[in-house]
Amino acid sequence: MFLEACVLATVLCGFFGIIFKKNLVMKIIAMDVMSTGVIAYYVLVAGRDGLFTPILSDRPLTYADPVPQAVILTAIVIGFSIQALMLVGVMKLSRDNPTLESSEIEQNNTP
Repeated sequence: MFLEACVLATVLCGFFGIIFKKNLVMKIIAMDVMSTGVIAYYVLVAGRDGLFTPILSDRPLTYADPVPQAVILTAIVIGFSIQALMLVGVMKLSRDNPTLESSEIEQNNTP
């Protein structure tokens, strides 16, 4: 129960960081924190069934499902590529704007 509360707090910290932070780099970091919390929750839920790997043996054991591991690895790779793409977009924005504050960028780019 304590681990679920910690993971939920991590997700909420990332979510509120995305909403309330004005700096674009801080928004990207908050999104990364939130996705880390979601991945941690998925691992926490998937690890409840068993702790052993599904290898042939004579003893009947409860095995951990290998499918969530593949999904999590895919989510980590996709999250990393999205984060890199957003950082490149922020670098392109920083060439034209002296600041990375989202409110000032919106104000400068409105017609």
